[in-house]
Amino acid sequence: MRIDKYLWCTRYFKTRNLATTVCKKGHVRINGDVVKPSREVYPMDKITVRKNQIDYQLTVLDIPESRVGAKLVELYRKDTTPKEAFEHNELLQFAKDHYRKKGTGRPTKKDRRDIDEYLTDEDFKTADGAD
Repeated sequence: MRIDKYLWCTRYFKTRNLATTVCKKGHVRINGDVVKPSREVYPMDKITVRKNQIDYQLTVLDIPESRVGAKLVELYRKDTTPKEAFEHNELLQFAKDHYRKKGTGRPTKKDRRDIDEYLTDEDFKTADGAD
């Protein structure tokens, strides 16, 4: 079975076209070699897939006939991804949430909207000096 079809069948990608695109970009390796989407997959192959900044490591146990249900995926592959990969992704998410300290730099669009929500029309009138 082709690697792009295998990744689609084992539910790593929602569409086969996405799996093909990832293979073409070089984010899929079989036994350490970057592969094209047409590369055949055999049982006991070690696959590494880069998805969402995580390197998933899989071992092929069997080849499915077609796309399988979520409960049956474990029959066809063994996920050997280390837990550190997922912890690193969580740290990246925390870093994105707080990209700058409060009060430094120019306000973002969200900051401006929050300020506008806080101030009312009456606040604007008194600030201008018009009554």
